[in-house]
Amino acid sequence: MTDSHPPKTPTRRQLLTRIGTLAGSAALYQAMTTMGHAQGTDFTAPPVLSGARRGTRVLVLGAGLAGMLSAYELRKAGYAVQVLEFQGRSGGRNISLRGGDTVTELGGAVQKVGFASGNYINPGPWRIPYHHQGLLHYCREFGVELEPFVELNHNSWLHSSTAFDGKPVRYREFSSDFTGFTTELLGKAIDQHKLDDVVDADEREHLRTAMEQWGGLDPDLTYRKGDTSSQRRGYTRPQGGGIDGAPIPSDPFARRDVLRSGLWTWMAFHERLEMQTTMFQPVGGMDMIGKGFNRQVHDLITLNCKVTSIQQDEHGVRVMYDDMNHGGVARQAQAEYCVCTIPLSILSQMDVQVSAPLKAAIMAVPYASSVKMGMEFRRRFWEEDDQIYGGISFTDQPISQISYPSHGYFSRGPAVLLGGYMFGPAAFDFAGMTPQARLEQALAQGEVLHPGTYRKEFSNGVSLAWSRVPWALGCCSMWSEQARKTHYKTLCTMDNRIVLAGEHASYVGCWQEGAILSALDAVTQLHKRAQGAS
Repeated sequence: MTDSHPPKTPTRRQLLTRIGTLAGSAALYQAMTTMGHAQGTDFTAPPVLSGARRGTRVLVLGAGLAGMLSAYELRKAGYAVQVLEFQGRSGGRNISLRGGDTVTELGGAVQKVGFASGNYINPGPWRIPYHHQGLLHYCREFGVELEPFVELNHNSWLHSSTAFDGKPVRYREFSSDFTGFTTELLGKAIDQHKLDDVVDADEREHLRTAMEQWGGLDPDLTYRKGDTSSQRRGYTRPQGGGIDGAPIPSDPFARRDVLRSGLWTWMAFHERLEMQTTMFQPVGGMDMIGKGFNRQVHDLITLNCKVTSIQQDEHGVRVMYDDMNHGGVARQAQAEYCVCTIPLSILSQMDVQVSAPLKAAIMAVPYASSVKMGMEFRRRFWEEDDQIYGGISFTDQPISQISYPSHGYFSRGPAVLLGGYMFGPAAFDFAGMTPQARLEQALAQGEVLHPGTYRKEFSNGVSLAWSRVPWALGCCSMWSEQARKTHYKTLCTMDNRIVLAGEHASYVGCWQEGAILSALDAVTQLHKRAQGAS
């Protein structure tokens, strides 16, 4: 018996969950970028806020990048700014973990970071696309030194448990073979006049030449073992010197295995706008950005303030908070206006006096779960043994990927890599484990990509499960298409005397650029309101 009702179209959340379950967390992230969670940005220059009434008070809630940038621009314009921050540090999700740091999760698990001096892991943001010009502008402005971040490394590994006998293959080998075989098929279709109805004779000739050169094909448009293919995928015996220096060409994989493997997913991943070279990272850890911002406004920030209530009327804003610096005593702060950068995952649980539409918008955006594994090894075996300098190896196992450090090349002694980056279902699974169990899983899965060395060279590690971080309860906002259509403009529009900012108030969700752009928009709205312009 057939169902007479048409199948329901899955919601975005359902679709992302299915993608994460079937294809792994890195594929889930790629789907998120495709669906508009990570896009190019529209930054051109900081706003010009002139004509502010001196002494007008503004409360900024949260000392992450959005909060600190709001405070910086507002004070520069002449406002009297006070920043309240829940944590004992500024920076928000811009964080690096180093030896001696402590990670305490909801549920009571405590991890003491044991990294050697100078080593670190970035459990939050860890790379900056070249076109995130808002963030890059303020890094220059605040003296934050940047260096290249290697996203794509042709010598890294690609792994599927159901392809190539479950063994990892080099990115360059697979990429060369996939490109070679697909261009060969297209080239043959050209020669067999299968495309004559869509390309004219002149186009066919150019296309044929392009397929030969781009795909590494022989003149007869065949991709085969030889010097041409080996110059791309590598030789079985590399070029050498002297009498026996002649190289031995390598054998391409079987076309059937290449096309069925699904590993081309990771080739597509690097073509996404957010993942294209050149990318950057701060020298010394991602928290150098937070520290650079903090240097500009540290005198405005009061740490360890747990906001409990946000009230407003036609005259101003009143914020109630527990002063954890003094035993949790209840205090209040008042101002004419407020920029609230508290994550929606937290704000939705608070007493906030805003309009009904804004309350609905705050409640409409769930937060993604994510877990990152920072793992220290006694030596850089990925460099010494595998000639991998930066970049990412991908796997269909729950850890999703291993990212190798883009700094400290050729140095001796211990080094830290990202031993797992989980989104979606895999992240919830890892978050439910003890920290030690997470490390054991990461070691077992990493051993598949680096057999014989991964566990042997392991020293210590730390994990951060963002769903268990009490001040965030998730790594970043996850707008659905319908929620964005219904609530986004309301969320980003000033509500009487309160305006929200943060990556959740942008189309660049899950990136620091979103925090930057939303903050600039928020302070611009506030300034216009304060001047009576809206």
